[in-house]
Amino acid sequence: MRGRFERLEAELFVGERVEDVRVSATVDLASIDTGNADRDAHVRASDLLDVEKRPTMTYRSTRVSGAGEDWTMEGELTIGEVTRPVTLAVEFGGLVDVPMDGSRHAGFEATGEIRRSEFGLDFAPGLLGEVVKIQLDMQFVEPKSA
Repeated sequence: MRGRFERLEAELFVGERVEDVRVSATVDLASIDTGNADRDAHVRASDLLDVEKRPTMTYRSTRVSGAGEDWTMEGELTIGEVTRPVTLAVEFGGLVDVPMDGSRHAGFEATGEIRRSEFGLDFAPGLLGEVVKIQLDMQFVEPKSA
């Protein structure tokens, strides 16, 4: 089953060096959309995500490394009260200056995976898959100068 989160906030900080790059994101877990309203309600319930107890999921990068278009981002993912290290493979899609408004956009794709049980999401082992694959398609817009 595939799903997506409709509400999230992400921030990318690009410094002078790769070591200065930082990414943070907060996802509203109640915004899950799998294309089936009944299933979404079950995923939000106390036996799965329990969005009353775990309203958000956050990711904070701790290290970025790589070259060219292929990068690795190490970070910490927090779901509820559980924080675990998560590494994402990141592909840099490039920079584009948008002619209509002069804004600059940077595109990225990131992939990784987590194990549900490591975050206390252990409902129905054997019935639901243990590994959750993560796929992110991101576009960041450079802020306008003051």
